[in-house]
Amino acid sequence: MRARRFPLTPTEVIALLLCGVLMTQSGTLYAQQQPPPQQQPPPPLPPPGQTLSPDQLDDLVAPIALYPDPLVSQILVATTYPLEVVEAFQWMQRNPGLTGPALTQAAGQQNWDPSIQALVIFPDVMKRLNDDVTWTTNLGNAFLGQQGDVMDAIQRMRRKAQDAGKLASTSQQRVEQTTDAGRPVIEIVPADPAVFYVPAYDPAWIWGPPLWYPYPRWYWPRPYGAGVFFGFGAGITVGAFFGGGWGGWGGWGWHPGWGNHTVIVNNTFITRNNFNSTRIINNHGTAEWSHDAAHRQGVPYARPELSQRYQAPVRQNLRTPEAHNFSTPANNERMGGRQIEPNNSNRNRSAFGGIENGRATQAHVDHGYSSLGGRTFGNGGGGSRPAPAAAPRGNPGGAKHR
Repeated sequence: MRARRFPLTPTEVIALLLCGVLMTQSGTLYAQQQPPPQQQPPPPLPPPGQTLSPDQLDDLVAPIALYPDPLVSQILVATTYPLEVVEAFQWMQRNPGLTGPALTQAAGQQNWDPSIQALVIFPDVMKRLNDDVTWTTNLGNAFLGQQGDVMDAIQRMRRKAQDAGKLASTSQQRVEQTTDAGRPVIEIVPADPAVFYVPAYDPAWIWGPPLWYPYPRWYWPRPYGAGVFFGFGAGITVGAFFGGGWGGWGGWGWHPGWGNHTVIVNNTFITRNNFNSTRIINNHGTAEWSHDAAHRQGVPYARPELSQRYQAPVRQNLRTPEAHNFSTPANNERMGGRQIEPNNSNRNRSAFGGIENGRATQAHVDHGYSSLGGRTFGNGGGGSRPAPAAAPRGNPGGAKHR
């Protein structure tokens, strides 16, 4: 048998992502190190495009419900762009030597949504999101279609864990009872404004096995002693990636507005770190997040109303393939006297976009170029090609402008 090659080709990646829309049941691919009590067969996935019930949403969000607020809100945004999540993880695998400011600066040169560019400092999270792309895609689809319901589910799971004595403040993070827009909520915030700890827990040990929606196929750690269900990886000193003046967790790029069912994007954080801000009108202050269809990169939406809502604005600004004549000097950038070659893999996405046919498909997947004024990018391989020259950037995840 021939050995499997990695990284995946774009065609293989999109095939995995389509499973998030088309699969009706999920098998278990990875054995847990220790099975949870009363292990049961995983429940089948609900039919694609179906509105999920509160019970189904509870199971779906369980693996991230106990993450700190800045990270959980960023993950919800990032999962709406599953192909870019996969691209970023493969890019990190090809560039293992990048760390500190070099990592965030290199990520800032990639044409990804800012939520994904900033996520590269959390390698464990990136790996988990890629270990089960179907679950990641389904979470993003649920957040797009039922944003308020997903945020309510996270709060329900936090309340259940706290009532069971399995969620409390630690030296790594604080658990606080507060109100937001008149609603009682549980906030989880980093205890140290300079260090971030990503929790590790098996949701089956917190809430029991899933009853309505299968947990993702992740590796789950053993319990951390009698009655202790939480563990943490090594602390991530955020200033080592963004500098000492990054402002603490209050200045992070994303945080949830639990009471109003919104994610608030910090435009100052996005622009200060040179992340993708092409569509930002106000480089300072905050804005409510809204989905940016350009970063969906052809991944089908789970429901027809979502397709109509998010794909129509994209088509209004499309260029024809002839407009992307990458052989002409006008459409190739230069860096240090060297011509930057276009990323042909982006253009090939039309073969598997699964949204339109022929010229319309090519125009759709090339929108990442047209929305940036014809900029071309290298292959994301770090040292193999120079990064594109700095240019005005855009909206953080499609933030609304006021």
